[in-house]
Amino acid sequence: MIPSGAIKLSIVIPHLKGLEILRDCLNSIFKSTYRDFEVILVDNASSDGSCQMVSEEFPQVKQINLEENKGYAGGCNAGIHASSAEYVLLLNDDTVIEENVLELLVAAMDSDQQLGGAQPKLLNIKEREQFDYSGACGGLIDIFGYPFAFGRTFMALEKDEGQFDSISQIFWACGTCVIFRRQAVLEAGLLDEDFFAHMEEIDLAWRLQITDYKLVRVPQAVVYHYSGLTLPNTERRKMYLNHRNSIICLIKNYSLLHLVWILPLRIVLEWGTIILSFLRGDFRRGPAALQVQLILPFLFYKAFLKRRNVTRIRRVSDRVIMKRMYWGSVVIQHFLLRRRKTAQILHRYEL
Repeated sequence: MIPSGAIKLSIVIPHLKGLEILRDCLNSIFKSTYRDFEVILVDNASSDGSCQMVSEEFPQVKQINLEENKGYAGGCNAGIHASSAEYVLLLNDDTVIEENVLELLVAAMDSDQQLGGAQPKLLNIKEREQFDYSGACGGLIDIFGYPFAFGRTFMALEKDEGQFDSISQIFWACGTCVIFRRQAVLEAGLLDEDFFAHMEEIDLAWRLQITDYKLVRVPQAVVYHYSGLTLPNTERRKMYLNHRNSIICLIKNYSLLHLVWILPLRIVLEWGTIILSFLRGDFRRGPAALQVQLILPFLFYKAFLKRRNVTRIRRVSDRVIMKRMYWGSVVIQHFLLRRRKTAQILHRYEL
C-alpha cells in the first residue's frame, strides 16, 4: 500500500470480462500527460484471462480479485477502500480517455474545495461526434427522480456541436468516468451495493449534495465509451434495474415532507409507462417496470430503513437541492410533448 498523501489520484476500474477493451483502456491511461496516479483493477471473478494479461503487460497495476461478481457498486467500493489518494477516479473498463483527461479533472477538483465530483464529456466510441448514452455531458434529474443528461434524454442522443462546452454544475456525474473527492465519498457513505448496477452514482451524487458538496462537468476532458457493452440498453434486466434503483433513490434521499407527495406521483407515471409499453407491444420495458411495482412494498421498506443514515449526514435541505433539479416531468416533456433535445426541455433554464 502506498502511504497516504504519496499520490494525488487513485484510478479504480471495476472489471468483469473483456480482455481487449481492458487493454485499450489501460493503454490510454498510461499515455496520460498527468502522472501522479495509481491504478487499482477490481476483478469481479473474471474467467477470460484478463487478469493474467494485466499482470504480464501492466505490472504497475494493483489488482484486487473478488471471489464473486459484486457488480459495479461492490467493485468500486472495494477499490475505494484500497485507494490511497486525495481523489478517486471511477472508470469503466470499456473506455478510452484522451491524454489530458486526468490533468483537467484533477485541476477542476483542485479549483474548488466544495466540489465532491466532476465528470468529463462522454462520447460514443464508434460515433465520436455523438454523445454517449451513459452520461453524455453531465447528469440531470427531474423532481420525480427520472434521470437524463446534457445531450441525452432517454434513448434520444444528440450530436456534440459544442453546445455544452462550458464548465457547469450538474446534478449527477456518470459512473463511466467520474472523479470524486475521496473524503467526500466516505462522508456520504460510498456506493449503495444493493443497487448492484445502474443509478448508484446518481444516489451517491444526491447524498454528496445532501452533505453540501457540488458536482460539475468538465467538457474539455473527453472520454470515449462503448455504451451498453456489458449490459445493452435494450435488455430487460437493465430496464428493471433502472426503474427499481430510481425509485430507491427517491425513497432514500427525499425528506419525508416531499416524499409523501412525490412518490405517489412517480408511481402514477410508472403505471403510465407500463400501460403504454404494453399497448405499443414493448414486452421488455413494460414487464420490467411492472416487476418493480409488484415488489414496491419490499423496496419501500428496505430503502426506508436506509433513510436514517441519510438523515444523519444531511447538511442541506431539499429546498436547496430541488433547485438543482428540473422542476417538471421529463417523461411528459419527452414522450408526450416530443421534446428530444436537452435545450427544448430546459427552455426555462440556463444551460
